[in-house]
Amino acid sequence: MEQQTLPSLSSFTCEWTYDVFLSFRGIDTRNNFTGNLYNFLQHQRGIHTFIDDEEIQKGEQITPTLLQAIKESRIFIAIFSPNYASSTFCLTELVTILECSKLLGGRLFLPVFYDVDPSQIRNITGTYADAFAKHEVRFRDEKEKVQKWRDALHQAASVSGWHFKPGSESEYKFIGKIVEEVSIKINRVPLHVANKPVGLESRMLEVTSLLGLESDERVNMVGIYGIGGIGKSTTARAVHNLIADQFEGACYLPDVRERATNHDLAQLQETLLSEILGEKDIKVGDVYRGISIIKRRLRRKKVLLILDNVDKEKQLQVLVGGHDWFGFGSKIIITTRDKHLLATHGIEKVYEVKQLKNEKALELFNWHAFKNKKIDPCYLDIAKRAVSYCHGHPLALEVIGSQLFGKSLAVWKCSLDKYERVLRKDIHVILKVSYDDLEEDDKGIFLDIACFFNSYEIGYVKEILYLHGYHAEDGIQELIDKSLMKIDANGCVRMHDLIQDMGREIVRQESTLEPGRRSRLWFRDDILHVLEENKGTDTIEVIIVDLHKNRKVNWCGEAFGQMKNLRILIIRNAQFSRGPQILPNSLRVLDWCGYQ
Repeated sequence: MEQQTLPSLSSFTCEWTYDVFLSFRGIDTRNNFTGNLYNFLQHQRGIHTFIDDEEIQKGEQITPTLLQAIKESRIFIAIFSPNYASSTFCLTELVTILECSKLLGGRLFLPVFYDVDPSQIRNITGTYADAFAKHEVRFRDEKEKVQKWRDALHQAASVSGWHFKPGSESEYKFIGKIVEEVSIKINRVPLHVANKPVGLESRMLEVTSLLGLESDERVNMVGIYGIGGIGKSTTARAVHNLIADQFEGACYLPDVRERATNHDLAQLQETLLSEILGEKDIKVGDVYRGISIIKRRLRRKKVLLILDNVDKEKQLQVLVGGHDWFGFGSKIIITTRDKHLLATHGIEKVYEVKQLKNEKALELFNWHAFKNKKIDPCYLDIAKRAVSYCHGHPLALEVIGSQLFGKSLAVWKCSLDKYERVLRKDIHVILKVSYDDLEEDDKGIFLDIACFFNSYEIGYVKEILYLHGYHAEDGIQELIDKSLMKIDANGCVRMHDLIQDMGREIVRQESTLEPGRRSRLWFRDDILHVLEENKGTDTIEVIIVDLHKNRKVNWCGEAFGQMKNLRILIIRNAQFSRGPQILPNSLRVLDWCGYQ
């Protein structure tokens, strides 16, 4: 088959063409078992099922129509009968199904062993050995192809499936069991992923790779972390839709954040148990009893559990405490803004959701700004400006794109001018959650970096923070853990522009009308206003600015006298009408380039 590297869109939006794809050997089962199974699925239950109508398939090449049907099917059922391996077409079809199942997101593969034992298929004995003896002669110059068929049979026969011996039980009842399980799977309500799921494919591939879907030997816990609005929850929901069919039970717990009381956590335990077990009104009483119930009832079940937006260690302790709580093959996904929280729970496999690259960012923006992928040529330049402002942040791209939809170029320009001065409130609120979780000292470190030190060398930043009175080492690590900043390969601080804007907006809101009542000043016009109008107050702690020499500061020289808590004063390229008459005793850093 043509190699695919990314899941298809239908894989995680659950927009399938077929619910079930049947793979079978026509001469063995078309007119009995497979035909009856198809009629039961398609006609009695209304489950859209693909069955190849050709009595005899010629050659072993998969036709484009058949390949498309495989790609667009949700569940694969392979009916292994005594003569299945004698058909090179069936074998090639099986290879294609298993490759699609793996590459396109781990679709559900269900084998039916019809009048054959799985060991006969795994070990290539009996009629399967006879068939392969002929294949090896016919394809003596294509040994790799024959080996692929062997590997596919071995892989398929290792999957738990249904066993049927004609005459040993009612075929009607046996088919009913298969149809019942398929019905349960396809009746699962998919989670809404996104209105326009742009750029999700590669993210999902990374997460599913970390989950190790091919292995049922252990419980795997994977953490997804990143800044607010970057797409952590969207990625988790998409992965849920992609793989949930493979588990005995699945549960997605949204908005775990701030659920910290015993009562709240007990309710989450009840929801978890009810969704996975399919039982209503499960009561646990308190979290400690809930832990015992989860361990007792789920320890032998293969489950998929997603905890979204976790912010406290206790949430992990009472919901997914240990690997022995769940059955082999269970997969646990936790999304959080706090990378350190994952480490404290021993979760080593983590994935950081990063901003969208330019091409995908522009595509997502266009869907919201123009309601299609294409862009009006008249808006191309300003659209690129909007995308550049958002810096690949999905929430910002969606919010700003939607707000600009249907508006004139003049309105676009005016709006973007405003956003570059003041971050939109709805974006600010989402991003500020991480700031609100910080301790007071760490908030101060964050604001200093957001206002002044983005892209500065980390050694210099730590020195200035220390002089400001902060414990820089611990605070910087906390910001890194909460995805608020990074240190790049060159040893420089890197903060996402929207995170920086959020920090500066926090400071601006300290006093929206009077800059002199804010804790930090960095904007040239604000500083000129404070100095020339003598509007300084004891709220100001830091002033760092680059004043061009062609703009003289006309002041009386006494503005600093009212800044009783000013600790850091850094002024570059300045020209003042006179020197300062007074400097506050609180100053710890004075760096005044061009001081007269």
